[in-house]
Amino acid sequence: MSIELTTQELHNLAMNVVGKDLEKQGFEFISVNSQLKKDPQFVCLKNKKLHFVVVKAVLYPNNPEKYDVTYMETMKEHALKFKARTYYAGVGIANAKNYEAPITKNENYIINYNGIIEI
Repeated sequence: MSIELTTQELHNLAMNVVGKDLEKQGFEFISVNSQLKKDPQFVCLKNKKLHFVVVKAVLYPNNPEKYDVTYMETMKEHALKFKARTYYAGVGIANAKNYEAPITKNENYIINYNGIIEI
């Protein structure tokens, strides 16, 4: 029996992908929040500058690089109060066998992630 991943599990998957990418780029984590609808997910330091990263798990066929402009502008205004730079990280997730099928615990999946996008 295949059990579908919950929204929180998909979000955690996306968080892992982005977290590894940020580590590779030399970001230092100040705080990490993996709760859904609690943005930003990552507050990081790099070159002594503060960075806010908002992570979203995006299911196929939606484009992981397309984000809610109004919402991200609100996040940017919030970040500017802390002199922080704002980034969006969309992580596309699809079932490896059938893109249209749900993502389940016992099946492989495909990740579509092209890095963080500065807002």
